[in-house]
Amino acid sequence: MAGEGEEKVLRKITTAFEPLAELATSRAVAMEVGIFAHACAHVSVLFGCLGIAFKFAEMDYVDDLIEASKSIKTLDQMIELGIEQDSVTRLGSHSRNLLRVKHGLDLAKVLFEEIIKTEANSLRDAATVAYAKVFEAHHGWAIKKAVAAGVYALPSKSKLLKMLNEDGRFFYPSALITAL
Repeated sequence: MAGEGEEKVLRKITTAFEPLAELATSRAVAMEVGIFAHACAHVSVLFGCLGIAFKFAEMDYVDDLIEASKSIKTLDQMIELGIEQDSVTRLGSHSRNLLRVKHGLDLAKVLFEEIIKTEANSLRDAATVAYAKVFEAHHGWAIKKAVAAGVYALPSKSKLLKMLNEDGRFFYPSALITAL
C-alpha cells in the first residue's frame, strides 16, 4: 500500500500503460511481453487493496509473463505459440496466464468505470457489476458465491483512495481507462 509522500498508484499505472495503449492502437510494432508484464505488475497493488473478494484476479500470473519474456519476445508470438501447442486452455501455460492477466486488467477498467459513475462511497455495486461483466461467465458456482460474499469485505471508496495514496482530485483519469 502507498504511504505519505509515495507516488500516486493510479498515476503510476497510467504512466506504465499510456505507451502500451498507443502501441496497441497503432499496431505498427508488436508489443513486447516484458514491457507489458512490467506494466501489469503495477496493477497488483490495486488488487491487493481490494482484498479477498478479488483474490482470483491476483496478478501472480504477471510473474509468469515476466519469466516467459526471456524466451518469447512479443505477445503475438506468445498467442501463436499457445495456439500451435494447443495450450491456450492448459493450466499454467503462458497463453492462458496472458488471458488471465488480460481479464484482470479488464476487471480493473470496468471497476473504475463503474466507480466514477456514482458518488456512493461503497464499492460493492461497482465490484459486482465489474465481476459480472468480466469473470462471471468463466467461474463456477463456488467462486461466484465466494465473490458474492467477498464484496461485503471491500474497503469503501474513500479507504481505497487512501490505500492507493490518492486524494480524490486525480482519482481516476480518463487516461487510465483508455490505457487499460
